[in-house]
Amino acid sequence: MILVNTDYITGKNLEMLGLVKGSTIQSKNIGRDITQGFKTIVGGELCAYTEMMNDARSLATKRMVAEAESLGADAVINIRYASAAVMQGAAEVMSYGTAVKFV
Repeated sequence: MILVNTDYITGKNLEMLGLVKGSTIQSKNIGRDITQGFKTIVGGELCAYTEMMNDARSLATKRMVAEAESLGADAVINIRYASAAVMQGAAEVMSYGTAVKFV
């Protein structure tokens, strides 16, 4: 499966199959929330949250690819990511793009 954030793939003619997406809502446990809260006092990277968001993007992408594969896609083009806080310490990450087949 080819994944790109452009609306084309050089040298390929594409047949659009439709929008595909994947999402997840992730949170850290209360212990991590407390330690990351202390970290905001002194500043610096919140490593636990960075890891959480990386895991969330990976899972959202995996779910998007699974949806594309179910349509018989060869690639997903024009991929985008969006995130939103849904509550304190929890975030939704969505990955979406256009599933295409090579012709």
